[in-house]
Amino acid sequence: MSDTYFEILRSGINSSIQDKGRNHLYHIGITISGAMDQRIFTLSNSLVNNNLNDGVIEFAHQGPLLKLKNGNINFAITGNVSFNILRKNSKIEVGKCFKNYLLENEEQIDIIRTKNSVFGYLAVEGGFQIEKVWNSYSVNTKAKIGPNNGEKFSVNEKIYIKKSKVEKFLEKKLDYSVLSEKTVRVIKGTNFDYFSKDAKDKFFNKEYLVTNQSDRMGMRLEGPKLENIVNTNIKSEGLVKGVVQVPADGNPIILFSDHGSIGGYPKIAVVITADHDMTAQLIPGSKIKFKEVSLDEAEKLFKSYFNKTKNYIEQIK
Repeated sequence: MSDTYFEILRSGINSSIQDKGRNHLYHIGITISGAMDQRIFTLSNSLVNNNLNDGVIEFAHQGPLLKLKNGNINFAITGNVSFNILRKNSKIEVGKCFKNYLLENEEQIDIIRTKNSVFGYLAVEGGFQIEKVWNSYSVNTKAKIGPNNGEKFSVNEKIYIKKSKVEKFLEKKLDYSVLSEKTVRVIKGTNFDYFSKDAKDKFFNKEYLVTNQSDRMGMRLEGPKLENIVNTNIKSEGLVKGVVQVPADGNPIILFSDHGSIGGYPKIAVVITADHDMTAQLIPGSKIKFKEVSLDEAEKLFKSYFNKTKNYIEQIK
């Protein structure tokens, strides 16, 4: 076991370990969790030669300040992130995303903030010394599931790293920009017909504001109220990532990675999988519009998005 670790000098906002998530556990009330932006999570691992599902550090808005102890490492940060590397000679190196770096003993990574986005990722070659819980490294702080006792990181904690020394450092990089579309594509939800014609027209033709009440569990929107003509409370049903619920106040909520396994609000729509990453990166104050697509279109768009991710991995060199 390596004695190389990060000392956390500043924890940042919602910094936790994430991977692709845990599957096939909805029947016992455990949802998928996992990285909010699956593509740039995957690219972070690829940049440091990892298995594409290794656990990485996910952070929101402001990232951690980390000091390396007892070794040297190969690391990469992905997203639209401002960060510095504090070298031993007191030199401050301005970091670039989608590029790997060699970090020496006692040097620091200062992840200052995300820019016009929410989430970023830090991967280290070899991964972190953590154990899987329910076959995943992902942390769900609401349910207290995952490594680190299901908690986000705190100041003065240590994050141990599997690999203590880089034998041969090879620079890798990728030309990539985080998506920033304002149109969110959806298919009709299971309770679409619970809503009036006026509500349906508003949903697809009016803008909605992303509020500050957004986290890994979901994103609350504010805009034209959606009238429910059947019932604002239904028997609790299974939920999936991306479902758009409408509670009694008429404002939609998009559910994200740490959503509950069941819920009793009517579901007007579901965000297509190809738009999950982009939607998760929308900052408070963003204005979005919904666009309906068919299930067949949604499947084709997902295949295209998946293949583009594979192409980006192949471009890393």
